[in-house]
Order: sequence, then C-alpha cells, then structure tokens
Amino acid sequence: MVLLVLPPWWTLLAAGTDWPLPVVAAGTAALVGWAVGFPFLMLAGHRSSSRDDRAARVADTSLGVVWVLWTCSVLGAVADGLLAGFGVGGSGGSGRARLVAAAVLVLAAVLLGWGYHEAMRVPRVRRLDVRLPRLGQGLDGLRVVLLADTHYGPIDRAAWSAKVTELVNTLDADVVVHAGDIADGTPERRRAQSAPLGAVRAGLARVYVTGNHEYGSEAQGWLDRMSELGWDALHNRHLRVERGGDTLVLAGVDDVTAESSGLAGHRADLAAALAGADPELPVLLVAHQPKYVARAAEAGVDLQLSGHTHGGQIWPFRYLVRLDQPVVRGLSRHGDRTLLYTSGGTGFWGPPFRVFAPSEVTVLTLRAGGPEDQ
Repeated sequence: MVLLVLPPWWTLLAAGTDWPLPVVAAGTAALVGWAVGFPFLMLAGHRSSSRDDRAARVADTSLGVVWVLWTCSVLGAVADGLLAGFGVGGSGGSGRARLVAAAVLVLAAVLLGWGYHEAMRVPRVRRLDVRLPRLGQGLDGLRVVLLADTHYGPIDRAAWSAKVTELVNTLDADVVVHAGDIADGTPERRRAQSAPLGAVRAGLARVYVTGNHEYGSEAQGWLDRMSELGWDALHNRHLRVERGGDTLVLAGVDDVTAESSGLAGHRADLAAALAGADPELPVLLVAHQPKYVARAAEAGVDLQLSGHTHGGQIWPFRYLVRLDQPVVRGLSRHGDRTLLYTSGGTGFWGPPFRVFAPSEVTVLTLRAGGPEDQ
C-alpha cells in the first residue's frame, strides 16, 4: 500500500508544489484512507464466501484509479527531474512542480476515461491465419473463434455478454473456444451474465476449459453450467472434429492451479486429455495459461490456445505479467512444432479499465501445409 500511494503523494503534493496546508492535508488523508480501507474492501468483495459486489466494485475501481495515478506520477517525477536538469522552470519556486502535478492529473483522467471505454466496449475482432503442417486439406479454412477471460463479475455485464454473443454469431465459426476465467463468482450468482453463451453458434463444436478464477468460484459448478448451456467442457479430455474426410483432435486441460485447489479430480492432465487420440492426427489444445505450452510442446501439440494475461490490461502491468508467462499476447512458436496463440482477453478482471491493452474476440483460420507452402 505504501509503494502504491507514495509516488502520487510525492508528485502531486510534496515535490516542491508548495500547496496550502489544507490541500496537502486533504490529499494525504485521501491517499492514506484508501490505503487503509482498500484491503478490507477487497476481502469483503472477493473472499470465497459472502462476496459483497458493492464492496468489490469500489475496491476494483479504486485500484485501477490508483494504479493509473501511480504510473502517471512516476512519469511525472521523471519529467520533473529532466526539466530541472535542463534548467527549465528555474532552480526554485513551485511553478514547475505544480505544472507537472496538473499534467499528471489530466493525463490520469484521460487514460482512465479512455480505459473505461475500452474495457466496457464490445471487443474488436482480431483475425489471423494459422498454418499447421499436419492439418488435412479437408480442414483447410476451419474457423476457430476464441473467447477468454470474460470475467463475469461484480459489474453486471449481462447486456455486454449478449452483444458479444451476437458478435460471435456473425463470424461463421466452425469451432468456438472459451479458454477459461469465465467469471468471478458462482454459477448461480453469475447466471444472468453467462446465459447468453447458450446462444453462441458453431458449426462443429463449442468447448470450454477452466481458468484459475474458477477455482475460487465453484469450478465444477462452472463445468456443469457450461454443459447445461450446451458447451463441451474439456475437463482433461478431447473430442474429434471432422470435415472433408480429415480429423482434428480438440483437447483441453484444467488450469495449472487446479491441483492446488483441493478439488477432487481437478488438475492439468495432458496425458488424460490425449488418451486414446491417434498420435498422427493434429492436436489443438486449450489451456488457460500460456506457460502450459512447455508441456504442450513436449507432447507434440500443434496449436495451443490460451488467455489469462489480458494483454497486461493496464499498462505497464504487462511487464509484470511477462515475468510469469512466456508470452503476453499474440502468436508464438515453441519448439519444432508447437504454436501458441495467447488472447488479450475478451473482458477484464477487477478494475474496469483497459489501457494500451485492447480486448479481443479472435478468429483463427487454420490453414493446411507448412511454411514452404506459403
């Protein structure tokens, strides 16, 4: 909490701004009050039992505001130091410091307004071709639509969910994938927000795997809920999709956090997911976290689809995400065969802001043949 509030306090109130004492006292009290109250709001809003959505909304939104303010304050302090180094604004007085403080507040307000719009909008469609050497010609052009990290939660987004479904239904999908982190909250609590998923259309299959957030929100219940909505829950298992005489193995594993959740029968088990599958057939694996790609590459998986990172969601958080995951977003190669596509996420977690990390619904068109055929 100290690390989060100290840069804003310094840049806005203490770095030579020479504000009147009542301004400094009020600003300091606001920052200290948030730092003290925030942990209690998070506990009330996000603990497993007795979640209070109102507390969660306040906690999440305020966290986003403080994070953006922290980033702008650090940039402002750097700018102030550079200006001072070049002698801009003189060696004394409060004019330059106040100008920097005002610029920080304006920049933070602009980023928060834009970031809120980006978080709450229907995602843009991102399209790309993915060439798989082992894919049969009958499956060339197979359209896979990827959703991830919808995070139905304290902010009621049932209308947004319906609009996302309408968007997906315009994309002529053969396969629709939800790569996990469907919600923050139990299936019963988020029933209205998840209901539109039942209307998603796909020519061959609709599949879903658990993300890490399901393991604090009745993971088995979410598997059951998605089955109730007509989706195939790939709980360490696979199914086959066929077209034009060729076959693709569509496999899924539980999130890597499943085993530590203590929920019986839940863990990421690729061997079980591929049990009985013909090793000569191409494999599309759905695994919530990109870092599972190391195991996928060892098993010779052709393509892994993941989410989890949100593309960083609020810059510069992407650099912290990169410490834990091999990729933040986009298509990447791992080993001789395995490709990984990491979605930037369809929704958002917690703070209703996306800054330099747009949401997406992804259309991956699978192409037969290798690079030499391009």
